[in-house]
Amino acid sequence: MSLTIACQPRPEGSKPRALRREGLIPANLYGHQGAESVLLVVNAKDADTLMRKTAVNKTVIDVTIPEINWQGPVLVREAQTHPWKGTIYHLSFFAVDQAG
Repeated sequence: MSLTIACQPRPEGSKPRALRREGLIPANLYGHQGAESVLLVVNAKDADTLMRKTAVNKTVIDVTIPEINWQGPVLVREAQTHPWKGTIYHLSFFAVDQAG
């Protein structure tokens, strides 16, 4: 079973709290092009479902970003959650080397 999630680039000048109100979770993708990172948003329901099925730093998932034509395997490096609500606040993805 392969886990996948679709992301979109984060709108320029958007605030994280406003994104969360719209049902989107801010995220970052690191390591896909060296030191460059990409600011992303993920659907909150998709992120919640994904985090129920994955383990941070252990499960490789496939991320698709159609707007920048990038797709590849990543690890969820960090998942920030609200202290007592348990809702996801932010996700950090780290690209995995496809060769090995």
